[in-house]
Amino acid sequence: MLRSVGQRRVTTGSGEDPRVAELRAAVSRLRRELAGHRAEFADRGIAEDELASLDAMAVSGVPEIRRLRRSLLLIAGAVGSVSALANGLAGVRNAVELFGEPPQGA
Repeated sequence: MLRSVGQRRVTTGSGEDPRVAELRAAVSRLRRELAGHRAEFADRGIAEDELASLDAMAVSGVPEIRRLRRSLLLIAGAVGSVSALANGLAGVRNAVELFGEPPQGA
C-alpha cells in the first residue's frame, strides 16, 4: 500500500487503525442523524447509499483515499443544504481527511 510521506499506520490496542475507527464512528453518527431527520429531500437515497459505501470501505481495512473523497463529495452534495446534518457531515469530512492526500500520479 502506498502512503504519503510521513504517513504511517497506527493501531489501537484492538489492532484497528484509529483513522478507520474514527471514520466508522463518524459515518455511524451521520447515518443516525439522517435516519432521525424526518423531512424528505430528493437526494436522501444517495446519501444513505454513500454512507453505506463508506462504512463498507472502513470495515474492509484501510480504504482507498480517492474512493473516500468521491463518497464524501456525493454525500456533501446530497445533504449539504440540510443544516440539521451539518455537524454530522463535518465529522465525516474530518474523518476522511485523517487519511491524507492520495499520492501524486496515483
